[in-house]
Order: sequence, then C-alpha cells, then structure tokens
Amino acid sequence: TGMDAFVHNLEAYCVNSFHPMADGIAFEGMRMIKEWLPIAMTDASNKEARANLLVASLMGGTAFQKGLGAIHSLSHPVGGIYDAHHGLLNAIFMPYVLQFNRPVILDKITRLAQYLQLSDPTFDGFLDWGIKFCQQLGLPTDLKAINISTERADDIAERAFLDPSTAGNPRMLSPDSLKQIFMATVNGNLKSVETI
Repeated sequence: TGMDAFVHNLEAYCVNSFHPMADGIAFEGMRMIKEWLPIAMTDASNKEARANLLVASLMGGTAFQKGLGAIHSLSHPVGGIYDAHHGLLNAIFMPYVLQFNRPVILDKITRLAQYLQLSDPTFDGFLDWGIKFCQQLGLPTDLKAINISTERADDIAERAFLDPSTAGNPRMLSPDSLKQIFMATVNGNLKSVETI
C-alpha cells in the first residue's frame, strides 16, 4: 500500500500535463514515503511514521489529478486476472515502466533524484534506488516471483491499452509495447525494455 502511494506520486509527476502545484505535492509525497515507509515497516506501532504515510498517501491522491501511466494501466488487468495486490504490482512494474519512459522523463527523474538527495542523483541512480528500496521492504522485483506467467500476455496488453491510465503515460504506448513491458517484468529482464 505504501508503494501504491509512492507510485501515485511518481506517475502523477511524470505525466506531461502542466501542473506545477501537483508536481510539488508529488515531490514531497515521495520524500515522505522514502523517509517513513521503512520505519513503519520495521515498527508498525510508530504513530508518527504511520501518520506521515497517511499524509503522503493523500498527497498522491491529490497529485494524480494530472493522471497516471503505464504502471497503473498494467497493474489493473494483472491484478484482476491473477488476484494480485495492486500496490505490490505497482512496485514490481515501476522500474520497467520507468525504463520504457526514460527517453522522455530523463530530466524529470534527475530532478527528482536530486530532491530526494540520492547519493547518485541521476536517472540510473533513481532506478537503482527504487529497486533497492523495494527489496528493503521485502518486495520481489519480477512477476514470476508471485506466480504470474506470460500465458495471458496478449489479453493483458489489450486490457492495459484500453485502461484510462494509459492516456497519461508520458511516452506513447501500443498493445505491443505494453505486452513487451509485461513480458520483461514477468522475466525480470529490465535490460530488454531499452529496445522497446
């Protein structure tokens, strides 16, 4: 659920439409989740951490008036077909969709990495941090780890293409590109997304 809130902020920030107030809210929402989610996961009784996560979650819900993107449009059909947790799916899809969107969000993600004060404030640094952050929370980095296969790849791609979140993705999507992202995410092959 914490990663769902993080991705709400992240995808809203990456959407192309002009809304600097939503972007500012998304920035701070992500910073708060970066700071407080590991604490809440370690100590569920920490009320300060949980309160800050509630606020950050609300901030994501406010920011995504700009729209969402392919992380959500892929998570929706996969969650429906496989009865998998939505936030978990968002966390798994996150690096693969970011890699696909890289050509058009490079500067945005670099700014975000700087705001989050990452040790490597670049796109690659953010991607690496995001993967390690999920691993720190005990989350898998591919779909096969939660028993999802490529068997229904065509169906998932068609449903994802029709999902309303697809329209907000900063890079144009097609059923074929969504299928390739999905298959890369099943197999944990982040490198293959570079060629889509």
